[in-house]
Amino acid sequence: MSLVEAVANVIVGYGVAVVTQTLIFQVFGLHTTLAQNLKMGAVFTVVSIARSFALRRLFERIRVANRSGDRGGHAEPAPPRR
Repeated sequence: MSLVEAVANVIVGYGVAVVTQTLIFQVFGLHTTLAQNLKMGAVFTVVSIARSFALRRLFERIRVANRSGDRGGHAEPAPPRR
């Protein structure tokens, strides 16, 4: 189901990007064809996937570091030893 969710998220994101571009570009007087909007939407979608992946890997690295005791400056300091 995670794969289905990820694919649905990408498809919906792509649709939102294309519709938003179409509406916003008109407000600013920018005129693009549907083909141009579809291509730009594809670029924004790829960038979004890369961003999501990079952030997920970063937070996973932080989580693993915190779990293993290597705080790496990302968590509260360890309590003093007695």
